[in-house]
Amino acid sequence: MDSLALQRFPLIAVLAAATAGLVAQGGFYLPGRVLVTALALTAFALALREQTTVTAVPLTAVAGAAAAIAAWAIVRAATAGGATTAAGICATLAVVVAAVAVTGRTRADERWSLTNALVALGVLVALTAWAGVAWRIERWSVLVETKLWRGASTLTYPNAAAAVLAALALLALAALLAEPGSTWRAVAAYLLLVGLGATLSRAGALAFAVGAAVLLSASTVRATLRHLAPATLGAAVALAGLVPSFPAGGDPEPLPAVGALLLGGLLAVHLPRLDGRRLLAAWAGVLAATAGGVAWLVSRPLPAQLDAIAVRRLTLDSMGREGALRSALDQVAAHPVLGTGPGRARFFWSDFEGKLVASRWAHNEYLQWLVDLGAVGLVLLGVLGAAVVVVLRRGRRSGAPPLLWTGAVAAIAALAVHSAFDFLWELAVVPLLFGVLVGMAGPLPGEESAPSLTGEEQPQ
Repeated sequence: MDSLALQRFPLIAVLAAATAGLVAQGGFYLPGRVLVTALALTAFALALREQTTVTAVPLTAVAGAAAAIAAWAIVRAATAGGATTAAGICATLAVVVAAVAVTGRTRADERWSLTNALVALGVLVALTAWAGVAWRIERWSVLVETKLWRGASTLTYPNAAAAVLAALALLALAALLAEPGSTWRAVAAYLLLVGLGATLSRAGALAFAVGAAVLLSASTVRATLRHLAPATLGAAVALAGLVPSFPAGGDPEPLPAVGALLLGGLLAVHLPRLDGRRLLAAWAGVLAATAGGVAWLVSRPLPAQLDAIAVRRLTLDSMGREGALRSALDQVAAHPVLGTGPGRARFFWSDFEGKLVASRWAHNEYLQWLVDLGAVGLVLLGVLGAAVVVVLRRGRRSGAPPLLWTGAVAAIAALAVHSAFDFLWELAVVPLLFGVLVGMAGPLPGEESAPSLTGEEQPQ
């Protein structure tokens, strides 16, 4: 068997781990988590067999910080209890390190191929989230507070689906900037944005906005209007067709959803193909239609569907998160330095019906880390974050494809922001995706200081 085929085995194993995680409810439950971890470690073992010259920084910096966190989790489990949770923390860290090591060994063309595969997986997640709302498919959507149906896809948790879709949408938009004439890339970016909207996740929208700001730093105004804005506009049209299906009061309306999905796709694909004057005229028409629609809505009472969505999703109120935050801060005050121990804390608050709720998670991974492992654990987590920054900076100075680097960094930023609003790290697929993105944005094998590419780059 030739060496090229052997080099692809680690990437195949990583993609198998990502696929398993997405299908198995994100790898939240033990069987799925074990499978994702086993496949990630298999990919790492296969990567070690290669004779690739690899910059030491991506593996040693991240692995060293991860090892320190794992050691502290084990120490706290031995002194305060929580051995099972500590084992889960170690497995999560192992997945991150394995993903960084595997993707850090890949060439530029392999990173583009990996991007294509991840985006394709994301499109499947997006379509199932959209379909789950349009047809009220309970396997792919969730009825929240008996008020709204939200897309959840196979992950079965809307906010986790939003985190994955936001990250992959940013990666897809970066690929679209790199290959602006590609119909497939335009459709993929469009569908990922539709899926993200179908989750109705406020944290997902905020995380995407932060990542988009990072991505736009590498795009000109002209490229943004011609290639990125059409996908966003098309997604807005598709989501407008999904509005009747969100509220729980009525029946689903799949026909408007399908029609709007097709119309939005046409806009996303064909708007970028217009020449200068026609493009300006098209955007003028879009803006005029939008202004007219907004004026019409303002002058009239909101339809029942829009009112239900506005009341539940277009506010900053979140009874669960506020209650969990207060409970978590009380426990931090009681155990500020060492924490309560891995998995020992429980959080209590009243839900929207006034019933007492008990939860294992604080809906904020950084606060959760502080509760479980104390200030010591949070400092060690900061060290891991610093190690990731080192990897990203080395990758920027190397010959890593600039737009792919920016897209990966934007996706990492989105995951980091979203982690402040949900318990994402409990799903094995999210740490795996994070590690893959860090490796993709890291230095190319043996190229720590190669000059960056300039101009438009073409994915291979």
